[in-house]
Amino acid sequence: MASSIKEFSTYLETTPAHRKQRLRQLIDLIDSVYPQSVHSMKYNMPSFHNGDGWVAVANQKHYISLYTCGEHHLREFKSKHPGIKTGKGCINFKDSDTIPVDDIRSVINNAMSAQKPQ
Repeated sequence: MASSIKEFSTYLETTPAHRKQRLRQLIDLIDSVYPQSVHSMKYNMPSFHNGDGWVAVANQKHYISLYTCGEHHLREFKSKHPGIKTGKGCINFKDSDTIPVDDIRSVINNAMSAQKPQ
C-alpha cells in the first residue's frame, strides 16, 4: 500500500491545479467510507478495492470521473442528478458541477459492497 500512496501522490501532482482539490475530495471520501479498501493503480488511476467491489477516480480532458464496476450502481444517482453526465458505470463531473457528497457516498457504498443488479 505504501507504493500506492506514492503513486496516488504522483498522480495528483500531475493533475491540473483547478482539478486537484476536487479529485482529492473524491479520494478522501472513498477513504472515509471504506478505510479498509486496498489501494492500487490497476487501471492507471487511483483505484480502491473491497473484495469484488471497486471504484476508481481519474482526471480526464474535460472533467473528473468516478468509475464503478457497473451501471446498476448509478441508477439512483442518475435519477436525482440528471444534469450531471454519467456513462454506463461512471460519473463525469465537469468543473462547474457541484459534487453531491451524500449521493456519491451511496454510489461508493453500492459499488464497494459489490451489489449485483436487481
